[in-house]
Amino acid sequence: MTETSDCSRAQRILRRARSALPIFALLAASLVVMKLTPSIAAEGRAIPAPATDEAARQPGSEVAILAAGCFWGVQGVFQHVAGVTNAVSGYAGGEQKTAQYNTVSMGKTGHAESVRVTFDPSRISYGRILQIYFSVAHNPTELNRQGPDIGTQYRSAIFPTSAEQERIAKAYIAQLNTAHVFDAPIVTKIELGQTFYPAEAYHQDFLTRNPNYPYIVVNDLPKIEDLKRLFPDVYHAKPVLTATRAGN
Repeated sequence: MTETSDCSRAQRILRRARSALPIFALLAASLVVMKLTPSIAAEGRAIPAPATDEAARQPGSEVAILAAGCFWGVQGVFQHVAGVTNAVSGYAGGEQKTAQYNTVSMGKTGHAESVRVTFDPSRISYGRILQIYFSVAHNPTELNRQGPDIGTQYRSAIFPTSAEQERIAKAYIAQLNTAHVFDAPIVTKIELGQTFYPAEAYHQDFLTRNPNYPYIVVNDLPKIEDLKRLFPDVYHAKPVLTATRAGN
Protein backbone atom coordinates (compact mmCIF):
# COMPACT_ATOMS: atom_id res chain seq x y z
CA MET A 1 0.00 0.00 0.00
CA THR A 2 1.35 3.43 -0.90
CA GLU A 3 2.31 5.68 2.00
CA THR A 4 -0.02 8.66 2.47
CA SER A 5 1.16 12.26 2.33
CA ASP A 6 -0.73 15.47 2.91
CA CYS A 7 2.06 17.34 1.12
CA SER A 8 1.71 15.36 -2.11
CA ARG A 9 -2.06 15.12 -1.70
CA ALA A 10 -2.32 18.90 -1.33
CA GLN A 11 -0.27 19.34 -4.50
CA ARG A 12 -2.53 16.98 -6.50
CA ILE A 13 -5.77 18.52 -5.24
CA LEU A 14 -4.86 22.11 -6.07
CA ARG A 15 -3.28 21.16 -9.41
CA ARG A 16 -6.56 19.55 -10.46
CA ALA A 17 -8.54 22.54 -9.21
CA ARG A 18 -6.56 24.96 -11.36
CA SER A 19 -7.55 23.02 -14.47
CA ALA A 20 -11.24 23.03 -13.50
CA LEU A 21 -13.35 26.01 -12.41
CA PRO A 22 -10.50 28.33 -11.47
CA ILE A 23 -11.90 30.46 -8.64
CA PHE A 24 -14.57 28.30 -7.02
CA ALA A 25 -12.77 25.01 -7.47
CA LEU A 26 -9.56 26.43 -6.05
CA LEU A 27 -11.41 27.80 -3.03
CA ALA A 28 -13.14 24.47 -2.42
CA ALA A 29 -9.91 22.57 -2.85
CA SER A 30 -8.13 24.89 -0.44
CA LEU A 31 -10.74 24.16 2.22
CA VAL A 32 -10.29 20.44 1.65
CA VAL A 33 -6.53 20.70 1.94
CA MET A 34 -6.82 22.76 5.13
CA LYS A 35 -9.04 20.06 6.64
CA LEU A 36 -6.59 17.35 5.62
CA THR A 37 -3.58 19.14 7.03
CA PRO A 38 -3.12 19.35 10.81
CA SER A 39 -0.06 21.11 12.20
CA ILE A 40 3.08 19.37 11.02
CA ALA A 41 5.00 19.20 14.30
CA ALA A 42 5.50 20.67 17.73
CA GLU A 43 6.55 24.28 18.12
CA GLY A 44 10.22 24.94 17.52
CA ARG A 45 12.29 24.81 20.68
CA ALA A 46 15.50 26.32 21.95
CA ILE A 47 18.32 23.78 21.97
CA PRO A 48 22.01 24.09 22.90
CA ALA A 49 24.55 24.95 20.23
CA PRO A 50 26.82 22.11 19.12
CA ALA A 51 29.83 21.55 21.33
CA THR A 52 31.74 20.36 18.26
CA ASP A 53 31.76 22.65 15.25
CA GLU A 54 33.91 23.94 12.41
CA ALA A 55 36.79 26.25 13.09
CA ALA A 56 36.40 29.85 11.93
CA ARG A 57 36.87 30.08 8.18
CA GLN A 58 37.59 32.59 5.47
CA PRO A 59 34.73 33.75 3.20
CA GLY A 60 33.75 31.04 0.75
CA SER A 61 31.07 28.49 -0.02
CA GLU A 62 30.03 25.28 1.72
CA VAL A 63 27.09 22.95 1.09
CA ALA A 64 24.84 21.15 3.55
CA ILE A 65 22.23 18.63 2.35
CA LEU A 66 19.38 18.04 4.77
CA ALA A 67 16.11 16.08 4.73
CA ALA A 68 13.38 17.09 7.18
CA GLY A 69 9.99 16.26 5.70
CA CYS A 70 8.25 18.21 2.94
CA PHE A 71 10.93 20.37 1.34
CA TRP A 72 8.74 23.43 0.87
CA GLY A 73 9.06 24.52 4.49
CA VAL A 74 12.67 23.42 4.95
CA GLN A 75 13.77 25.45 1.96
CA GLY A 76 11.72 28.39 3.21
CA VAL A 77 13.39 28.32 6.62
CA PHE A 78 16.94 28.36 5.30
CA GLN A 79 16.14 31.05 2.75
CA HIS A 80 15.62 33.35 5.74
CA VAL A 81 18.96 32.53 7.41
CA ALA A 82 21.78 35.09 7.18
CA GLY A 83 24.86 33.56 5.63
CA VAL A 84 22.87 31.22 3.41
CA THR A 85 23.43 32.12 -0.22
CA ASN A 86 21.14 29.56 -1.84
CA ALA A 87 18.69 26.82 -0.85
CA VAL A 88 17.35 24.37 -3.44
CA SER A 89 14.64 21.76 -2.97
CA GLY A 90 15.38 18.31 -4.32
CA TYR A 91 15.94 14.63 -3.66
CA ALA A 92 18.75 12.57 -2.14
CA GLY A 93 19.19 8.92 -1.23
CA GLY A 94 18.16 7.25 -4.48
CA GLU A 95 19.07 7.02 -8.14
CA GLN A 96 18.97 9.83 -10.68
CA LYS A 97 16.34 8.08 -12.81
CA THR A 98 13.84 8.10 -9.94
CA ALA A 99 14.48 11.68 -8.79
CA GLN A 100 11.05 12.89 -9.90
CA TYR A 101 8.29 14.14 -7.61
CA ASN A 102 5.55 11.70 -8.62
CA THR A 103 7.94 8.75 -8.33
CA VAL A 104 9.53 9.84 -5.06
CA SER A 105 6.08 10.38 -3.56
CA MET A 106 5.42 6.66 -3.85
CA GLY A 107 7.95 6.15 -1.06
CA LYS A 108 9.88 3.33 -2.71
CA THR A 109 12.81 5.06 -4.42
CA GLY A 110 15.15 5.51 -1.45
CA HIS A 111 14.99 9.25 -1.97
CA ALA A 112 14.12 11.74 0.74
CA GLU A 113 12.77 15.18 -0.03
CA SER A 114 15.85 17.26 0.75
CA VAL A 115 17.26 20.76 0.59
CA ARG A 116 20.73 21.70 -0.59
CA VAL A 117 21.81 24.66 1.55
CA THR A 118 24.76 26.68 0.27
CA PHE A 119 26.28 28.97 2.90
CA ASP A 120 29.27 31.17 3.62
CA PRO A 121 31.19 29.48 6.49
CA SER A 122 32.71 32.81 7.52
CA ARG A 123 29.18 34.04 8.35
CA ILE A 124 27.48 30.91 9.68
CA SER A 125 28.95 27.54 10.62
CA TYR A 126 27.79 24.06 9.70
CA GLY A 127 27.01 23.44 13.35
CA ARG A 128 24.76 26.50 13.44
CA ILE A 129 22.99 25.23 10.32
CA LEU A 130 22.36 21.95 12.16
CA GLN A 131 21.13 23.78 15.25
CA ILE A 132 18.45 25.48 13.12
CA TYR A 133 17.70 22.17 11.40
CA PHE A 134 17.03 20.35 14.68
CA SER A 135 15.36 23.26 16.43
CA VAL A 136 13.13 24.87 13.82
CA ALA A 137 13.03 22.99 10.51
CA HIS A 138 11.48 19.74 11.79
CA ASN A 139 10.93 17.29 14.61
CA PRO A 140 13.93 14.91 14.56
CA THR A 141 12.21 12.32 16.75
CA GLU A 142 9.58 11.35 14.16
CA LEU A 143 10.54 8.21 12.24
CA ASN A 144 9.83 8.23 8.48
CA ARG A 145 7.32 11.04 8.77
CA GLN A 146 6.81 14.67 9.64
CA GLY A 147 3.41 15.47 11.11
CA PRO A 148 0.79 14.55 8.49
CA ASP A 149 3.34 13.41 5.89
CA ILE A 150 4.16 9.71 6.14
CA GLY A 151 6.78 7.65 4.32
CA THR A 152 10.51 7.20 4.01
CA GLN A 153 10.61 10.11 1.55
CA TYR A 154 9.83 12.36 4.55
CA ARG A 155 12.52 10.91 6.82
CA SER A 156 14.92 12.96 8.88
CA ALA A 157 18.35 12.57 7.29
CA ILE A 158 21.67 14.37 6.93
CA PHE A 159 23.79 13.83 3.83
CA PRO A 160 27.31 15.03 4.79
CA THR A 161 29.42 16.50 2.01
CA SER A 162 32.68 15.99 3.90
CA ALA A 163 34.22 13.89 6.65
CA GLU A 164 34.18 16.95 8.91
CA GLN A 165 30.44 17.40 8.41
CA GLU A 166 29.90 13.74 9.25
CA ARG A 167 31.93 14.12 12.46
CA ILE A 168 30.06 17.26 13.53
CA ALA A 169 26.62 15.77 12.79
CA LYS A 170 27.33 12.56 14.71
CA ALA A 171 28.71 14.47 17.68
CA TYR A 172 25.74 16.85 17.78
CA ILE A 173 23.16 14.06 17.66
CA ALA A 174 24.98 12.31 20.51
CA GLN A 175 25.13 15.58 22.47
CA LEU A 176 21.40 16.25 22.11
CA ASN A 177 20.45 12.66 22.95
CA THR A 178 22.71 12.57 26.02
CA ALA A 179 21.18 15.82 27.27
CA HIS A 180 17.65 14.52 26.61
CA VAL A 181 16.81 17.75 24.81
CA PHE A 182 13.86 16.08 23.10
CA ASP A 183 11.16 13.91 24.65
CA ALA A 184 12.26 10.93 22.55
CA PRO A 185 15.53 9.83 20.91
CA ILE A 186 16.61 11.54 17.69
CA VAL A 187 16.00 9.25 14.70
CA THR A 188 17.91 11.34 12.14
CA LYS A 189 19.97 9.16 9.82
CA ILE A 190 23.42 10.15 8.57
CA GLU A 191 23.63 8.87 5.00
CA LEU A 192 26.96 8.94 3.20
CA GLY A 193 27.85 9.00 -0.48
CA GLN A 194 24.49 10.19 -1.78
CA THR A 195 23.94 12.58 -4.69
CA PHE A 196 21.53 15.50 -4.54
CA TYR A 197 19.16 16.05 -7.48
CA PRO A 198 17.23 19.36 -7.77
CA ALA A 199 13.46 19.11 -7.77
CA GLU A 200 11.16 20.40 -10.47
CA ALA A 201 11.01 24.17 -11.02
CA TYR A 202 7.49 24.50 -9.59
CA HIS A 203 8.76 23.32 -6.19
CA GLN A 204 11.47 25.98 -5.94
CA ASP A 205 10.75 29.01 -3.72
CA PHE A 206 7.32 27.46 -3.11
CA LEU A 207 6.76 28.99 0.31
CA THR A 208 7.64 32.51 -0.86
CA ARG A 209 5.57 32.27 -4.03
CA ASN A 210 2.55 30.70 -2.30
CA PRO A 211 2.24 32.25 1.19
CA ASN A 212 -1.54 31.68 1.23
CA TYR A 213 -1.37 28.04 0.15
CA PRO A 214 -3.21 26.17 2.95
CA TYR A 215 -0.48 23.60 3.56
CA ILE A 216 2.09 26.39 3.83
CA VAL A 217 -0.09 28.47 6.17
CA VAL A 218 -0.73 25.59 8.55
CA ASN A 219 2.58 23.74 8.51
CA ASP A 220 5.38 25.99 7.32
CA LEU A 221 4.81 29.67 8.12
CA PRO A 222 5.01 28.85 11.86
CA LYS A 223 8.57 27.60 11.21
CA ILE A 224 9.54 31.01 9.87
CA GLU A 225 8.13 32.61 13.01
CA ASP A 226 10.05 30.11 15.16
CA LEU A 227 13.25 31.00 13.30
CA LYS A 228 12.64 34.69 13.94
CA ARG A 229 11.87 34.03 17.62
CA LEU A 230 14.67 31.59 18.43
CA PHE A 231 17.43 32.84 16.13
CA PRO A 232 16.98 36.62 15.84
CA ASP A 233 20.72 37.05 15.25
CA VAL A 234 20.62 35.13 11.96
CA TYR A 235 17.05 35.76 10.79
CA HIS A 236 16.53 38.11 7.88
CA ALA A 237 13.12 39.03 6.55
CA LYS A 238 13.96 39.01 2.84
CA PRO A 239 14.42 35.43 1.61
CA VAL A 240 17.34 34.42 -0.59
CA LEU A 241 15.56 32.83 -3.53
CA THR A 242 17.02 30.06 -5.65
CA ALA A 243 19.89 31.20 -7.85
CA THR A 244 19.17 28.33 -10.21
CA ARG A 245 16.17 26.30 -11.20
CA ALA A 246 15.69 22.55 -11.56
CA GLY A 247 18.38 20.83 -13.57
CA ASN A 248 21.20 23.00 -12.17
